[in-house]
Amino acid sequence: MPRCFLSVVLWLCLTATAFANNFAAEVKHIDVSRQDGYYFLAADLEYHLSTQAKEALHNGVPLFWQVKVRLKQVHTYWWDKILLKYTLRYQLQYHALLNMYRVKNDNTGDVRNFSTLSAALDSMAIIRGLPLVSANNVHPTQSYAVAIKILFQKDQLPLPLQMQIIANPQWQLSSGWTDWAFNAR
Repeated sequence: MPRCFLSVVLWLCLTATAFANNFAAEVKHIDVSRQDGYYFLAADLEYHLSTQAKEALHNGVPLFWQVKVRLKQVHTYWWDKILLKYTLRYQLQYHALLNMYRVKNDNTGDVRNFSTLSAALDSMAIIRGLPLVSANNVHPTQSYAVAIKILFQKDQLPLPLQMQIIANPQWQLSSGWTDWAFNAR
């Protein structure tokens, strides 16, 4: 019995440490605007890397994220209807010889270099002008919501590292779903 109690206390301490350090991604703000007969998404995200993730990055391990976007028609008495699913894919690398961080948008192939980690993370954190749906395809009487989730892709890490981070709270670098409701105007 004492060992079981000690195990539970240790697990709670590790969990509390993980939440106290806040090593995760976060959706800070979502906005949908109508322009020229189309609805566009603007979102602000944040990425918080743990010490271990930064160390792996500086040792040449690229880090990968997916930003999942869903547009759904909200129903009161049955399941929501998904109108759009879109995934943005980012790759973050550090090049020691150049002392530069490189962010690649896998959707567009666009590659940008940055002198600081914070600038590189900021470039992945701003989404502007992402087309969602034509104004002709939404109804003013219906309710709609945009949901965003940031998913750290552990399966893209080298296999030996994947085995080490399975239960490590410093590698929980994803977010949950964040919904933002809007009405068609």
